[in-house]
Amino acid sequence: MNAIAEADLDTLTADQVVDARGAACPGPLLEAKKAMAGVPVGGVVELWSSDPVTKSDVAAWAGKVGHPFLGFREAEGYDRVFVRRGK
Repeated sequence: MNAIAEADLDTLTADQVVDARGAACPGPLLEAKKAMAGVPVGGVVELWSSDPVTKSDVAAWAGKVGHPFLGFREAEGYDRVFVRRGK
């Protein structure tokens, strides 16, 4: 996992924010995959999800396809998950 420091996640500006709150698995992961095509290589997708398994699903997917998983931050009632486009 290529997580960055938590403080850095607080100041990170995403190229695209995807609001998948309220969607159940695999919805948030599918939304992240779709959004990744819309950001440049090196760009960041920030996924908002209220599904607790999204963090591990996105981390596993990112590792398989070559996108660095940067980590996540807990927000009020949802998680903010960060992935950098690797290719």
